[in-house]
Amino acid sequence: MRHESRGNPDGTGGPRDGELVVPMAWLYAEYIADELLRTGDLMPPTSFEYRAGRDALALTIFLSDTKNELSGIRVVSQLETWLSLTAYGQPWQDWVRERMALLTAGAAAGPGPDLDLADQAWRWLQETELLAPDLDSVPGRAVQGEDDGPKVWTPAWRLGLPLGHLAIHLF
Repeated sequence: MRHESRGNPDGTGGPRDGELVVPMAWLYAEYIADELLRTGDLMPPTSFEYRAGRDALALTIFLSDTKNELSGIRVVSQLETWLSLTAYGQPWQDWVRERMALLTAGAAAGPGPDLDLADQAWRWLQETELLAPDLDSVPGRAVQGEDDGPKVWTPAWRLGLPLGHLAIHLF
């Protein structure tokens, strides 16, 4: 999936000094995540919850492309992989840390713009806490509306991951 715009006329493939390098792989992963979430129509696109879902899905899409070949037609074939990675009970955050460390270690000339954006998304998902319904509260307690139940501050990835998983199911 590493489709950075790096063409050089001298054939080296690397950017010239001062040349813009477009993070195509990350932007493509973010686009796919955005389309999945918009199709599911689960949250307003302007909400923090939506951003959490988009970033969690984009990270999953970006980091699961181990062969650097994600293309339009292969998106459908990857849905099952993304579903399994985002499923409840999976150690998604550990998987993200491992993949990020692996990609960072493999980037000899520095992380590059794709990995930089993925790292920014991962930091936001870890460091940002959103007020959400307490899904671990006492079971069986009658709650009238979603605003009536207990709420807790939770890392954004804990909200975004199930939202992304549900969006994949609805696609």
